[in-house]
Amino acid sequence: MSKNTLLINVDIGETRVGLIADGVLRELYVERRHHRSPVGNIYLGRVSRVLPGMQAAFIDIGLDRAAFLHVEDLLAAPGAEDEGEDKAKRGQTKARHNRASRKTPIRDLLKEGQELMVQVSKGPIGSKGARVTSHVALPGRYVVFMPTVEHVGVSKRIGNDRERRRLKEVIDSVKPPEGGVVVRTLAQGLTKKKLKADIGYLVQLWEQTKIARGQVKKLPALVHEEPDIVIQSARDLFTEDISEIVVDDRDEYQRLKEFLTLFLPERANDLHLYEGYEPLFDEYGIEEEITRALSRKVPLPSGGHLVIDQAEALTAIDVNTGRFTGKGRDVEQTILQTNLEAVREISYQLLFRNIGGLIVLDFIDMERHAHREKVFKAFLDALKNDKAKTTAVRISELGLVEMTRKRTRQSLGRTLYEPCFFCDGTGHLQSKETICHEIFRQMRRERDSLPGYKIVISAHPAVCDMLEREEKASLDEAARRFQRRIELNPRNDYHLEQFDLTGG
Repeated sequence: MSKNTLLINVDIGETRVGLIADGVLRELYVERRHHRSPVGNIYLGRVSRVLPGMQAAFIDIGLDRAAFLHVEDLLAAPGAEDEGEDKAKRGQTKARHNRASRKTPIRDLLKEGQELMVQVSKGPIGSKGARVTSHVALPGRYVVFMPTVEHVGVSKRIGNDRERRRLKEVIDSVKPPEGGVVVRTLAQGLTKKKLKADIGYLVQLWEQTKIARGQVKKLPALVHEEPDIVIQSARDLFTEDISEIVVDDRDEYQRLKEFLTLFLPERANDLHLYEGYEPLFDEYGIEEEITRALSRKVPLPSGGHLVIDQAEALTAIDVNTGRFTGKGRDVEQTILQTNLEAVREISYQLLFRNIGGLIVLDFIDMERHAHREKVFKAFLDALKNDKAKTTAVRISELGLVEMTRKRTRQSLGRTLYEPCFFCDGTGHLQSKETICHEIFRQMRRERDSLPGYKIVISAHPAVCDMLEREEKASLDEAARRFQRRIELNPRNDYHLEQFDLTGG
């Protein structure tokens, strides 16, 4: 088995892509037939509501919820992009050319009912709708073409200054008169011919999008759709570090073969069709790894563990020593080793689960300043492998690190799981004893409205069992106090916290 492999598992209604690096599953992407990500899609929508107080608007693009658009994601009014800015500032903000200012009143740019072409920059997450922008960015394999922005840039991950200058000169010579181009990391060392071909393809794609816009008869409408996860993975993930692509579906194999032959002919022979009897992910031992990596409690090599709790707007990751007590007498060394192990696992989990937004890391308290610095530096080094933009604040005296990680799509956990219908996602239920006492209180409230000489308690069997056993004395006391006979009616179809009182 190759150490670095891209696995594509095509199943009924679902496609999964797993990236194995150094024998470990590093990234997992899931796409389902009825829940394809809209990120990158371009829509011709209609402004449904303008919110001056938030400098934002909601755009109807045909999804379940209206999309959110901030004023800075709008094109500036003609001739207005440089208003109020001196020449020095204009030189520094070339990349933001044609972008509306944060101070521009949004009602000067948008009206309710107005037609607007936008691109989804962030997919729906939780209860929030998609985020959109008027600044289109069409990604190719080597460059990103931006038709609305006059800017030439080079990926910061290309660290060689000489290569950066070379690539910028090449792009300046081949880019179209209108629009901007950002060179992706994969373009390092690439010839002018390949860069020109990639830009030409994207320019043609933009022309097709404009034609599709002109043919729209009813709003909202999709005018450009990003390729599915199979083509995206070959375009974005099949780097020089990846030895091969293995796909288990013959039709997708043929489609990928055509794509690679057209855009990456020298790597077309690195595509392989898996025809084994066992499912592809089982053959490579991935299914068990997915289950382990998505559990709330994640073990560390020396016996410690992480506890990962994901809320709506914040994710908390707690580091614990667990059963690891260290090999020496110095407790600080034990804590340092556990925290360093946690650093590696946390950076992996953030990437694998695609956790984004605000994240708080609770490392084990370290008394020595040098140890806190060592752990923080190790954490920053580990984050360098993450393609998502991250920011982190130094470890506090309490051992906390506050950080953010940019997210453009739903996290893996929220894609594969849904809130528990039994506890409504809280992770907690009222205890059976608490429910018993709530029943007694409700009997007191309703005793005058219940007809007859008895009270029938309909409840979950476990609650009825507790009333018959541990709470038998309380049940008898209730019967004496209310002068009623009390009968229990166990209901298997009742939720643990559900009960009814009826007279008879």
